[in-house]
Amino acid sequence: MNKKDYYEVLGVKKDASQDEIKSAFRKLAKKYHPDINHDADAPEKFKEAEEAYSVLSDEGKRRQYDQFGHAAFQNNGGGASGGYDFSDFDFSDIFSEIFGGGFGGNFSGGRRNRATKGRDTLTKIKLTFKEAVFGCTKEIEVDTVENCKYCDGEGGTGEKTCPRCHGSGVVTAEQRTILGSFMTRTTCPDCGGKGRTYENTCTHCHGKGKVKVTKTIEVKIPAGVDNGNQLRVPGKGEAGANGGPNGDLYLEFIVQDHPIFDRDGKDIYLTLPLTIPEAVLGCKKDIPTLYGKVTLTIPAGTSANDKMRLKGKGIEDPNSYGKGDMYVLLDIKVPTKLTREQKKLYEALGDIENNDSWFKKIKDFLK
Repeated sequence: MNKKDYYEVLGVKKDASQDEIKSAFRKLAKKYHPDINHDADAPEKFKEAEEAYSVLSDEGKRRQYDQFGHAAFQNNGGGASGGYDFSDFDFSDIFSEIFGGGFGGNFSGGRRNRATKGRDTLTKIKLTFKEAVFGCTKEIEVDTVENCKYCDGEGGTGEKTCPRCHGSGVVTAEQRTILGSFMTRTTCPDCGGKGRTYENTCTHCHGKGKVKVTKTIEVKIPAGVDNGNQLRVPGKGEAGANGGPNGDLYLEFIVQDHPIFDRDGKDIYLTLPLTIPEAVLGCKKDIPTLYGKVTLTIPAGTSANDKMRLKGKGIEDPNSYGKGDMYVLLDIKVPTKLTREQKKLYEALGDIENNDSWFKKIKDFLK
């Protein structure tokens, strides 16, 4: 069965802000949560909303979805549907907002103790035209979050069981509403859901277990990348939680223009100016390509806007084999200033053309 479009599931436009996406999910969660809505189709609708929100609320996953649709997550080892696995996505914060700190037994703060993957990050880097075409190795600086090395990501030393939640990571309280009394479970405020506290809080990360850092990494950029393309660098994103793996780093390329070549995908274009005699009589021209100089034979009688193809002189496709082609656009230049001698020559040429039978027929017709 085909999956519904995530934007359609949440009822938002494709350019919706994160606040609009979060607001839409709140409304659906309140409407279809199984503890509130007992209709047969409520659990499925609630699950759809969860999945849509888990993707669209993450900038990295949202970019992938916008570019490739559901196919972006078909190989990620998802659930039964083969889609994106959102089981490690932490909904506890937003559910706390929606249900006033927890509702029923489904959203335990203990989820925070699960090993979760770190957030993906995006960095834009500039490439010269040559670097993009032929590939290169670059050292780049990225801002990311990693585990604090002074406390090994724990947040402190002298670990002990949290006395408030007794190691569960959640606290239970009775909530009275007009519908009756409910037992609510909220993330423990003393340990942040970890179930443990420390005798000594780490002074470097202030108990968070993570610190912001700027790192220099070496990245190999494949040949043929283009402006706006992204490259995934596994494991170079933010550090995971509770022993989970790091997120991924995405590099987005900004490619500089070339002074004489124009690019269209894997094909390139070069505009070659010709004089009128060169176009009429034909000639040979030495022209540059990405792979060195070649001699191009211009046939006699070339017309303006003709183009010539040089097969395989384009750019490699980073996603498949083979290269594009190079196209030479012939631009016949008409002189705007003539010497006296040049003027006489063009006038003589004009007289010859006027005596031509075709031109004579045209002149006779216009009389």
